[in-house]
Amino acid sequence: MDENSVTVKKEDDEISLIDLLAVLLRRKWMIIGICVAAMIFAVVISILSLKLPPEKSFLPNEYTPKAQMLINNDSSSGGLSSMLSSSGLGSLANLAGVNVSGGSSNSALAGYLVNSNTIQDAVVDKFDLITRYKIEKSPRASSREALKKKLSSNYDDDTGVFSVSFTDIDPKFAQEVVNYVVDLLEQRFLDLGIDQNKLSEANLKENIQNSYDNILSLQKQIQTLEGSVSNVYNPNAAPSIMLDSTLLKMELNVQEQIYAQLKAQYESLKVTMASEQPVFQILEYAEVPDKKSGPSRGKLCIIITFAAFFLSVFLAFALNAVENIKNDSEAMSKLTATKKK
Repeated sequence: MDENSVTVKKEDDEISLIDLLAVLLRRKWMIIGICVAAMIFAVVISILSLKLPPEKSFLPNEYTPKAQMLINNDSSSGGLSSMLSSSGLGSLANLAGVNVSGGSSNSALAGYLVNSNTIQDAVVDKFDLITRYKIEKSPRASSREALKKKLSSNYDDDTGVFSVSFTDIDPKFAQEVVNYVVDLLEQRFLDLGIDQNKLSEANLKENIQNSYDNILSLQKQIQTLEGSVSNVYNPNAAPSIMLDSTLLKMELNVQEQIYAQLKAQYESLKVTMASEQPVFQILEYAEVPDKKSGPSRGKLCIIITFAAFFLSVFLAFALNAVENIKNDSEAMSKLTATKKK
């Protein structure tokens, strides 16, 4: 390519850029008008969306309360594997990305459980989401899909904090859903027996209460028998009553020893739990948010305005192309000939 051809090419490029700028300047009022109209339209719909009630607004404010839990991935890893396998959730957990063969992640399990059918169906039934979202076709599957779009979970590897959030136009309702999911999640961890300390604590509390109730019952029976001795009219029945009373006192002594041992185990377990980090610990329940999480109406106005600008520029070039074709007799003759055929 010689020097003259390069010069011609540069001149052609320069002329092309000038022509493009000329088109934009010729259609500048159209471009400005479309952009201003789009901006006014965006502002108007934003104001209208704020004035209308949330349930009728086409762009209502949304609120996203969040609850936070501390998930310990270092504790009870062996117990998690065995518990998942024995509970029949091993294959499902593997599909969800939870490795139950060893080194299982409690945080990954928590994320799986949040999206599990068990918890989602419980939330749907508790808050009657099928009616709330006006679901008619495939209510169970559709309600799960609708819930998954609004319910989300996240785990922070640096802090070990697992969070659950829910988005809705009603902040109070959203808070209730999040806290209910947290309670369900805590119960599921307890049912699976992942945190052995908490499981032992619950069992000890139940056994201590049962033992205490037995002690009270035996004491009342002994008092009733001893009080009836003085009212017995048949002297031959007194030895039998005294024997029953003695047996009850022996049983009472046994129950008191069992109660003392259970209390000692419970106090020892409390010391152990105080020195160890639990697998699942609720840090904060969700609060009713007083600040919306979306939508950003300012960003929406900017996006609509920029979209209108690019559309107007494209329209300017399109109109210029049509005008050039109309002014080109050769092109018009071709189009006329095509129409005649």
